Amino acid sequence: MKYNPDIHNRQSIRLREYDYSQPGAYFVTICIYHKQCLLGEIKDQTVILNCYGEVVKFNWFNLTRVYPSIELDSFVIMPNHIHGIIILTDHSHTLSKVVQGFKTFSSRRINQLRSLSKVPVWQRGYYEHIIRDEKTLQKIREYIVNNPYNWKTDEMHPSQKFPISKNITSP
Repeated sequence: MKYNPDIHNRQSIRLREYDYSQPGAYFVTICIYHKQCLLGEIKDQTVILNCYGEVVKFNWFNLTRVYPSIELDSFVIMPNHIHGIIILTDHSHTLSKVVQGFKTFSSRRINQLRSLSKVPVWQRGYYEHIIRDEKTLQKIREYIVNNPYNWKTDEMHPSQKFPISKNITSP
């Protein structure tokens, strides 16, 4: 379907006037296209990655080589989305540039493995949250670590019918 501004009106949850190249910690959630469980599965509350999940893992941790001015904190790969904390240490890159790079690098390799080209792997956009203090950072770390334990009730679980589009921000 072609873009029609009358029916395709995305509401950005980004803070107006906020500089997303500003040093600080950011919590991101990036979802697989159409919520497909493409990256693996959860068994006994443990994430079991398949080859596509391993590609995502490699590309996540490779971000610090591509963007040396970032640091990575807590991270989890779920069957159809990822959660992670990206720390920008200076103004070298914007958060959206780092996320765009991650999505591009991982999509390219996953599609090579699937013998496909130009097929979406990730949903357009992503969810982000600016982490403003240590208490919030600790709560988000805990959420990330516990995500596999809560998979059955997660809004991203295939059995759930929750709309998620309100949480997605365009890069």
